[in-house]
This record gives sequence, structure tokens and C-alpha cells, in this order.
Amino acid sequence: MSPRAGSAGPHTLAFVESPVQLLNVLEWAHEHAPGAGFTLVVLSPIDPMTRGQLRRMSELAREEGHQVRWEEARGGPAAPFQTIGGLSGMLRRADRVVLGDPFSRYVQLLLTITRARDLVVVDDGTATMEFVAQLALGERLVRWHRKGGRRGARDLVFGPVSAAARRRLTPGGKRRVEIFSSMPMEKTPDGVKVTANTFAWTRHRFGPPRITKGADMVGTSLVETGVVDADRYLEAVTALAKAHGTTRYFAHRRESTDKLHRLAVETGLEIVRPDLPLELIARRGPIGRTILSFPSTVVHTLPLALAGTEVRVAVCDIDPGWLTENASPRAQGFLSGVTDTARDVHRLSAVSAVSAVKVAKAV
Repeated sequence: MSPRAGSAGPHTLAFVESPVQLLNVLEWAHEHAPGAGFTLVVLSPIDPMTRGQLRRMSELAREEGHQVRWEEARGGPAAPFQTIGGLSGMLRRADRVVLGDPFSRYVQLLLTITRARDLVVVDDGTATMEFVAQLALGERLVRWHRKGGRRGARDLVFGPVSAAARRRLTPGGKRRVEIFSSMPMEKTPDGVKVTANTFAWTRHRFGPPRITKGADMVGTSLVETGVVDADRYLEAVTALAKAHGTTRYFAHRRESTDKLHRLAVETGLEIVRPDLPLELIARRGPIGRTILSFPSTVVHTLPLALAGTEVRVAVCDIDPGWLTENASPRAQGFLSGVTDTARDVHRLSAVSAVSAVKVAKAV
């Protein structure tokens, strides 16, 4: 352990599967135990871009005095059994478990093993909003873009594990549950402690950024998750780029290579694949004076990370006509809610974007 690490008090074990989750674990640690170290387990995914960002975030975590344990959790059929078996002892000894994705089947399995009395859920983007609402209503844990769809065979088989995880995430007796979040919450589960994530560590560690005159755009994986039609998305990006003089497009780590290539060819935008979460990229700079986004986590987090700067975050609504036939019935309402609850952002209507496309085509 780094000599900078102090005593974390109760033995703390954190599990992350994405760069954003790891960032928010560091934010939680900065607020709760600055200078103290704990064990952070990375359940590595297969996607190369996500793995690259996780490697970079792991370096930052080590610099902060934390021990990082990298698990090839998806490296073959036997990997989950080997990973869970190797972690079972640590899980049983942990007094506090910090996790980033309560919808993850991996995490739900781990929750059935731990005896920790303190459970902390840090942000995994907008999914945290849905998790809190489902926990408050006693509903089964289902990701928002799948809600309303038919349950598959794997869902039915995994049902008892998911139900057990939900019970573990419900406070009771000596078990305490905290949610550390920058997301707005309409309903808070009874007995759950909610702590605001203000991105204080990010502002302390990086910046302030150099601000350029132009605009940057933030990509989204709504096409990849089957929510938004690819052609409609390309039209909206084209329109926004022309209307605001955008030059760079920061790709979401889950965006497909084919889609990004098409965006580059048809829009002329410079496609940037960030090596860190966008909150850190923006805080380090350089960054455009205006950041354009569709409804996503960043419309809540970027204003916090960039507090005190002159950067403006603008969000474009998702037009119902952009949704695919397979999109969840919950999709439109959820995405609108993401925008409606965002603070300190400028709102762009979807209608203006579609109109701009028509104008561009006419020209």
C-alpha cells in the first residue's frame, strides 16, 4: 500500500466494472476518508476502450493510496467461478462494501456472499435514478431500457439471486445502506442514507481547464442499446454540429466503430476516444465553451465537475420519432426525466434539431 494511505477504519472493499464507477468510488473516498486506502477490485469487461479507461483510472486510484486488484472476470466460461471463489474470503471479512452497479449480475452474486453491515452504492450514471426508484417501490431490479420487455430464460433463472441482492440492498437491523450520487432522486427508500456527490475530488485533482471558443459534443450509446434509430441519431448529430459550430465528438466507450466511422465521414467531426471519463477530460481541458449532449449522465455531472468555469452544457431532447420499434415503453419518459431534472444546463428542443436537418438538406 502506498505510504500516503491512512487507516480506512472498517475493512472496505469496492467493486467496479466501469471507469465512471471507479471515478465515483474515488469521489466517495475523498468525501468519507481522505488519505485513507482500501481495496478496489476491478471486474474487468471485455471491451477494449472500457479496459483502457479502467487501466488509467486504476493508476489514479493507486496514486491516491488504494490497493487495486484487477480481475479478468469475463476471460472465459470458468472465469466467473474463479473470480468469485478468489474473492469470497475478502467478501466475508469486509465490514463495508462499495459497489457501482446494483443491476450487474456479477455484483448481485457477490452480494449474496458478503456479510458486510455497511453497503454503499455509488453512481453508475443515470441507472442510479432507476435503481433508487425501484428500491423505493420494492420492484425487481431491471435496467431502464429493458423495463417493460419480456423476461428471458436467464432472467427467470437468475431471479432468486436478484431478489436476494435487492433484500441485501434494503436497510434493516444492523445493515446500513448509503447511496452516494450526483443524480436527482424523486423517491428515496426508507432508511437509506443519501449523500451528494459534488465531484470535489475531480475539481481538486484537475484543472481549471483551458476553454476554447468552439463547441464539443458528447456521444451516447442509445443506438447500441437499441433505443434510438441510427439514421435519426446521425441526422440529429449533423444538425447540432452545423448549428453550433461543433468540431469534436467525444465518443461513448460503448459506441460501435462502424457508427463512429460513419459519423466522421458524414459530419466531418473529429472523433475523440477519451482515455478517461469525460468529467476528467473536460476538467483537464482544453474543452469547448459549449458542450452539447443528449440525455445522459453528463448533463448532471459535467456542471458539477466544471463548476466555477464558463463552460455551458446544452442538452438536446430525444424526439419520440427517433426511437426504435424495440425501444422499451419506459424509454421516452425516462430520457425526458433525465433532462427535466438536470440543473445548470441549457435545453435544446428535439424539434429545433429536426428542423435544422431539413434546412441543411435544403441548402
